[in-house]
Amino acid sequence: MDAIKLMTQDMIRPEQHKFNVGDTVRVSVRIKEGDRERIQMFEGVVIAKKHGGIHETFTVRRTSYGVGIERVFPINSPNVEKVEVVRRGKVRRAKLYYLRDRVGKAAKVKEKL
Repeated sequence: MDAIKLMTQDMIRPEQHKFNVGDTVRVSVRIKEGDRERIQMFEGVVIAKKHGGIHETFTVRRTSYGVGIERVFPINSPNVEKVEVVRRGKVRRAKLYYLRDRVGKAAKVKEKL
């Protein structure tokens, strides 16, 4: 059992855990189209982090052409190239699902100074 725990700890990428809920992040995602591969950026606010350890996921929300788009990324996925923090957010909740009902300036998160 200890060997399994050590193996899973080695698979976790510690550099990916440097963001929190409320932060605006830019996620570089590796997309495969046929035999070619490219990197696509997805920028938005982290509204949730779920689970933990090797199965941890985070949800990023953005508004594109007036339509809200949410994507769930596994932190340890090989398709997630990197996650860079654009700005830090100041929030008092663990899940920011209330942002789904808001539009415009009301859907903004305050910046942490």
